[in-house]
Amino acid sequence: MANIDLSKCTGFDWDDGNFDKNWSSHKVTPFECEQAFFNQPLIVDSDETHSEKESRFLVLGQTDMSRKLFVVFTVRKHLIRVISARDMTRKEKEVYASHEN
Repeated sequence: MANIDLSKCTGFDWDDGNFDKNWSSHKVTPFECEQAFFNQPLIVDSDETHSEKESRFLVLGQTDMSRKLFVVFTVRKHLIRVISARDMTRKEKEVYASHEN
C-alpha cells in the first residue's frame, strides 16, 4: 500500500491539458475522477514505475454512480493532481471487489 495521507489534501489541481485529456481519451470527466476519492472502498498504492521525477500513486475507486475507475495521481502542495483516469480492467475490478463489504 502507498505511504500517503490523503486526509491532508485540501482539494484538486487541474491544468488545462489534464482537464480535457481524460474525457477525450477515456470519456472520464474531472468530476468523476474527484468522486473516486470520496467513495468506499478506496484502494491507494504507489506507482513506483512512474515515480522518477515525483511520487505517483494509483487509485481504484468508484464514482457516485458506481463507475469503477483506475486513477493515476500525484500530490502537489496538498492538492491532488490527476494525471490520468480510465475504467478499471477486469482484473482491477476483481481486486476492487475483494475489498467491498
